[in-house]
Amino acid sequence: MTRSLKGRVAVVTGAGSGMGRAIAVRLAEDGAAVAVWDVNGEGAEETVKTITETGGKGLAITADCSDRAAIEAAAAQTRSTLGPITILVNNAGIAPFVPFLDMDDALLDKVLHINLRGPFLVTREIVPDMLKAEWGRIINITSSSTQTGSPMQSAYVSSKGGLLGLTKALAMELGGTGITANMIPPGSIDTPMLRGAAVMQAPNAIKAYGDALPVKRIGTVDDIAAAASYLASEEASYITGQTISVNGGRYMGSA
Repeated sequence: MTRSLKGRVAVVTGAGSGMGRAIAVRLAEDGAAVAVWDVNGEGAEETVKTITETGGKGLAITADCSDRAAIEAAAAQTRSTLGPITILVNNAGIAPFVPFLDMDDALLDKVLHINLRGPFLVTREIVPDMLKAEWGRIINITSSSTQTGSPMQSAYVSSKGGLLGLTKALAMELGGTGITANMIPPGSIDTPMLRGAAVMQAPNAIKAYGDALPVKRIGTVDDIAAAASYLASEEASYITGQTISVNGGRYMGSA
């Protein structure tokens, strides 16, 4: 099922691969013009190629989505090429596995800088477009680890927990303006990032993890893209500050 986002301009950060790419492609299929922001310019170009080959409209921008100057430049290029931005998916992030006592200050700062400060700055840059349009969708990709915890990911879980709090704060502050802010905390999704994790290197680790879930399979990037498509749509106009848990039943709480 596709939803009409015709006339909307979306930014998806970290969309050069994995979940970000799937979200960007799906929003384009729904009719949005999509700006793909990624530090990996080659990956961003590949995502846009996929979009345009199926008749969609996309723009690839090489940008560090945690750097203020790069964000401002990317936003200006997006506006001049596609128009004002009214859909934002903060997806860019890193997820190192490091024991708590081995987490040094430099890596801690890097994780917080990319996973929390980055979405804060990107959102602050784009919200004025939404306010002017009196319509906007902010979708933050958090993590199911904020609901369950995750060993050897103290910095990552902390950063995503901060993003969870930011989402709710934005929902409260912007709720009367036509802008919604929601979050998608994925469970384990079959992406290059997951397959590269040390904990997934054992034989059949991916399948074993999926088999342990209530739905008996690991997630796909299209599962996340479908949720983002819904939250970006008109149908989701009465949903804000909410957690749409796409995790195969890994966690069933209300956090």
